[in-house]
Amino acid sequence: MVSAGSADRYLPDTITRSAKILVVGAFGVGKTTLVGSVSEITPLRTEEVMTEAGVGVDELVGPSEKRTTTVAMDFGRITINSELVLYLFGAPGQRRFWDLWTDLAVGAIGVLVLVDLRSLERSFDVLEQLEERDLPFAVAVNRFPDSPDVGLETVRAALDLLPETPVVECDARNRTSSAGALLALCEYVADHDPRSSREYAS
Repeated sequence: MVSAGSADRYLPDTITRSAKILVVGAFGVGKTTLVGSVSEITPLRTEEVMTEAGVGVDELVGPSEKRTTTVAMDFGRITINSELVLYLFGAPGQRRFWDLWTDLAVGAIGVLVLVDLRSLERSFDVLEQLEERDLPFAVAVNRFPDSPDVGLETVRAALDLLPETPVVECDARNRTSSAGALLALCEYVADHDPRSSREYAS
């Protein structure tokens, strides 16, 4: 994989396949951080400074230095191997922006759902939105320093996920960890979505 922060914006001539991934989750779970950590190009961000108007509406969980919020999308790119590149679209987490998900999901092969164990209940509505869009998804548990020690099978049961739905851990700040979560999604899509015809297996 090309290292993050690479000045080379252009794809190698060997690239023959590309895939679009949607990254979703509740407000403040780490979507912008994940896209930024894995992107080999400078990520596109549409962030605005949070104001007092958001108090009581855009509530963060636990201690945080977060001062901005995504209002449209994040965009990044990661080259998986010599033939395949992923384009990442991070969706805003606030409920008032969920209408944007419909447009962002067009052409996506799958969805990576980030969840925060400190407020797992906020993921219920997110997953309900995905059911309406009929896209395969994987769940990535973004471990914060003060996250409770909960096993992945407990998370699966709490979110009422199907046995085959991937549930993985990740640190959204870490490139290797975040890339691993994306690969888990791609492998799941290749194995379970007939539209893929195994095209996206790495």
